[in-house]
Parts: sequence; C-alpha cells; structure tokens
Amino acid sequence: MEALTMTPFGRQPVTAGLVEQVARQRTQHIPEAVNKWELLRNLTTAAKDFRVNRPALIVLQALLSFHKSADLGADALIVFPSNRTLSTRAHGMPESTLRRNLAILVKAGLIARHDSPNGKRYAVRRQGDVARAFGFDLTPLVQNAERIAIAAETVAQREAEIQNLRERAMLLKRDAWKLLEFANQEGIDGPWETLEGALKAAQTHLRRQLDTDALTALCDALSASVDKLQEILLPEPPKPEEMSACDDQNERHIQNSNKNNLESETDRTARAEPAASEKPQVHIAVIKQACPDILPYAAQGLEQNQDLVETAHSLHGMMGITSEVWHRAMGIMGAEQAAVTLACMLQKIETIRNPGGYLRHLTQRAERGEFHVWPMLRALLPQSTGAQESRA
Repeated sequence: MEALTMTPFGRQPVTAGLVEQVARQRTQHIPEAVNKWELLRNLTTAAKDFRVNRPALIVLQALLSFHKSADLGADALIVFPSNRTLSTRAHGMPESTLRRNLAILVKAGLIARHDSPNGKRYAVRRQGDVARAFGFDLTPLVQNAERIAIAAETVAQREAEIQNLRERAMLLKRDAWKLLEFANQEGIDGPWETLEGALKAAQTHLRRQLDTDALTALCDALSASVDKLQEILLPEPPKPEEMSACDDQNERHIQNSNKNNLESETDRTARAEPAASEKPQVHIAVIKQACPDILPYAAQGLEQNQDLVETAHSLHGMMGITSEVWHRAMGIMGAEQAAVTLACMLQKIETIRNPGGYLRHLTQRAERGEFHVWPMLRALLPQSTGAQESRA
C-alpha cells in the first residue's frame, strides 16, 4: 500500500514534531508482526510515560479494531473509518472528544495521519486489494512496540517494588504496635508515648499514594521504631564467657546429686517457695500431673527431667518462641527450670497472646531473682494436690 502524503489536510500546519515523526518513521525498522492487543495492553500499563490518557486509549482500541488481523505487520497499516463509525466503536464518544484524543495520539507519536486531498478517509482498490488508503497510519505504533514493552516492564517492576515496600511497611507497623501493646500490658517502662506518636504518623502516611522514595523512608522510620522496641523488650543474650559459672555448677550439682533419693510429691509441695537462685529440681511426676498437655509431644515419654528438657527444646518453635529467646531462658533459669516453665505455658497457652514475649518477660524477672517456676506450677496442680499441700 502506498503512503502518498505526510502533510495534514486543511488549516492544520506542519510542525517540527510532525517532520521528526515522518523522518523517524522512514528510518525505523518495522517488526514483521506484533500482536496488536498485547501492544495495547503494554501501552495501557505505560500510558503515563507516553502522555496518553484513558479516553485516548479507548480511541486507539477502536482504531485497532478496524485492522482485520490480530497482528500488525509491515503492510496495510492504514485504517480509514469515518468519524461516525469510529465514534460508535469508541463507546459513543462525542466527535469533538474523538478529534481531541486523535490529536493526543498523533502528538504522542503513536499514529500518523495520511489525509486525502479533500480530507476524507477512504481506500482505492485494484482487483480487490487496497492500492492506496487515506486515514490513520498505525506504523508508528508498531515501530515503538519494543519501546512500549520496555516501558511497561519498567512500570510493572516499579509497581511491584511499591507493593513490596508497602507490604513491608504494613508488617513493620504491625510488629511495632504489637510490641508496644505487649510492653504496656506487662508494665515495662520505655519511651512509649514517643513511639506511639511516630506509629500514628506512619499510619497516616500509609493511607496515601506514596512513591518508592517515600515508602523507603517510611520503612526506615518504622524499622527504627521496631529496633528500639526490640532493644528494650529483647535484650541481647549474654555471651557464653559472661554467663555465671556458679549457676552452671549449681545446676550440674543439683542434676547429679541424690538422683535416687528424690523427695516425695507431698513433701515437696509442703516446702516453702524457694528463692529464684536456688533452682531445685521438680519431680517429674508433679510436672506430669500439673502439665498433662505436654505428654503427647514427648516422643520417648516423660520418665525423667532430661526427657522434659528434650521435649521442650523441640517444642519451643511450635509455640512461636524463637531460638534466641529459648536459649536465653535456659541460660538464665537453667535448662530444667526453663523446660518446666515452657510446660506450664503450654498448659495455659490459650490465655497467652505472645508466648515468646511472655517467656522473655519471665526470663528478665528470673535474672533479677524475682521469678521461680514453682508457684506457676503449683497453680496448675489439681485441687486435691493443693488440699494435700494445705494440710501438710
């Protein structure tokens, strides 16, 4: 098909943009075939990069519908619908709006005009084939197919990055609020008012449409808030060489002495509550009676305290307690007391909203000498045992 003209009909002048477009059209390679609907989808994604709006995309979709093939090749790229027909396919768009959006597509370099001598759009046929046509040329669209595809991919990557940053910000905000709520419930001192104000400001920002830079800055601020909360609520565990050797020696001594002469359950329950630093053993029978929910998790049964330690070690992750929190609890309380504490927590797990935070809090109290597991265990014993203890 011949392209016979490059200048517009009527009073429309030749512009520098038009000359540049014609020159580019003559030098650029035309791909053999491009799927027109895939091309339109890519352009829709990258519409802002090409300065086209939604009505202009509707007009372009209507123009593409007049091209009979699904693929746009090197030939027969001029379509010549009348304004009335084009308006119908553009969902009844008024002709004044239609002309304005056609001009947008031409200015964006996505279509070109080939106007007839009288400005009408038509085709001249020879033996059934179109010899020459006057109308809208889709060649610029095809020539820009690769650039449009790259732009669409860039936009998709940018949107994915924004989505990932927004998700990260939401998760950080949730972590910060939950940790702040836990700190307030447990009565732990800290700069909570300042952090709460920062979180409220972040929540307001997240209601807006933010770009990658703004979201990155917001994530950094939220991450700093979470780090501050963790610094207060999750103190670093002591290094192995800094741990008290006396505690370890006492723990080993208690575990290795008098294994065959354990106190009876009744005698033990009648004793006064020990200080946190003594860390005495609790008879396994008492633990099984107070905390029966741990029994199904004991692969080899609970016959001795070491069985309980091994069971608790494999169970803490299922309860949502990190290895860091668990090892710190064992380092401060001793392995057996930490295991008994975990068994008690499992027994009343429905009432504990944050098992990791709860164990961390108990560990802090134990480090200050304010916590021993025996009162916690005694509260879980059946009433008959409690009555026996009161009579003793």
